[in-house]
Amino acid sequence: MGFKKWIGAVTAGVLLSTTLMLTPTVQAEENRTIADESIYDLLVDRFFNGIGTNDDELVNAKDPAMFAGGDFNGLIKKLDYISGMGFTTISIGSVFATEKYDGSMVTSYSTIDKHFGTEDELKDVVKKYNDRDMKIMVDFPISNVSPNHEWASQPNFVASTNNGQIQWDLANAEVQKALIDAAVQFVNTYNINGIRLTNIENTDASFLNSLIDQLKEAKPEMYVISNAESDARFDAKFYADTEQLYRGAFKNVDLNTTVLNTHMEEFITGRDVPAQVMIDNVWTDRFTLDVTKEKMYPPTRNKIAVSSALLLPGVPVVQYGTEIAMNGTAGKEAHQYYNFKTDSELVDYIGQLQTLRNSSETLRNGEFKWLMNEDGYMVFERKSDTETWVVVINNTSKTKRIHIPMEELGEGKEIRGMFDSEIIRANKDDNYTIILDREMVEVYQVIEARGINTSYIVALSLVVVIYTIFMVVIIKRGRKRRAEQAQAN
Repeated sequence: MGFKKWIGAVTAGVLLSTTLMLTPTVQAEENRTIADESIYDLLVDRFFNGIGTNDDELVNAKDPAMFAGGDFNGLIKKLDYISGMGFTTISIGSVFATEKYDGSMVTSYSTIDKHFGTEDELKDVVKKYNDRDMKIMVDFPISNVSPNHEWASQPNFVASTNNGQIQWDLANAEVQKALIDAAVQFVNTYNINGIRLTNIENTDASFLNSLIDQLKEAKPEMYVISNAESDARFDAKFYADTEQLYRGAFKNVDLNTTVLNTHMEEFITGRDVPAQVMIDNVWTDRFTLDVTKEKMYPPTRNKIAVSSALLLPGVPVVQYGTEIAMNGTAGKEAHQYYNFKTDSELVDYIGQLQTLRNSSETLRNGEFKWLMNEDGYMVFERKSDTETWVVVINNTSKTKRIHIPMEELGEGKEIRGMFDSEIIRANKDDNYTIILDREMVEVYQVIEARGINTSYIVALSLVVVIYTIFMVVIIKRGRKRRAEQAQAN
């Protein structure tokens, strides 16, 4: 890491830590719901190869159609990396025996794929992530599996065959019981924290509800979601148009952001469960593909889009590689092997943002109110009895300002930026005026006016001290090196 980047990282870390001192300490929360979670969505095979002993002739990281070698050991070795981004739930895709790396050709509901690792290694993944207060979610495909599935020979189990996959007869009571038993057995065996039911299109909601009820009876605190629309009682709604709404709003600047209200109202008014919020998912083209077509800068676009997903009401679901602007069309091109050598700027930013989100129940679930939402300029408030936050997302081509009346935030307050440490107080017109540059995001906490920001001054002083010590060490090393060279000559 270069000196300039190093000192910048130290400065940002120190200043962010001082701003967090202003945030009330949040005790361990009871009755946590899925709206408190943020989901990092990955494929085990495409993340990190932690051990080579489970690789065979089907593993070739240079061929995107084959297994790449990612495994459970890789998830454990990269635990700090994922934890550093602040995600609270890790969705690892399907882990069952499969003929294809992405789990789309499952051959068993009782056997773990050998390329990913052993049963004990999967249990170890769950335990180690749970020890960090992170949940593990696994995909359970209830249809569209390999013709070589172990149940394929069962009488009356198979209803049809399409695109090289078989579809179970989900109206068959015997098939329903077998699927429920398999899912419950899997959850109990591996202590899984969440299940995403996949390939549920046109499945009767009453059967899905029975499956959900049985899973929750086995483990009441677990989450059950889906990757398709359904009237079943999932913990979070999936809407097919959500990712198109978000990527359409953020692939460029000055675009319509009022569309983001589409699936928000019922949740914030308490009439329904939250919606899954995403800019893309593991079955679609990458968001970065849209950005490049618009000839925009992918890191900035991804930063603003991910910030919106994490801060607006709903359950954020972020696809692996978004934080490094991964590109590609749906399928193997979008499922690139993760490159851990890329720049970590967005990775660090997501971690800082989620430090705020995870520290404040209000920032996640407080009363929501739009203060402005027009053509990419979004300002909203999250409020509770104990806290008030203002989030400003300027996805426009111009510097923007908003005048927030004193009666909205209260008298004798000050607004403090969590990233730039900006302090805003009421002006002579009794307004709190926030100005933010184009394509920027800032999170402000509204607190009682405190006058001089002692913490900020201490932080800056600390940075100066660190800088001075660093330069003294460099100068001394340089003198010593020159002296040694003079003696050698």
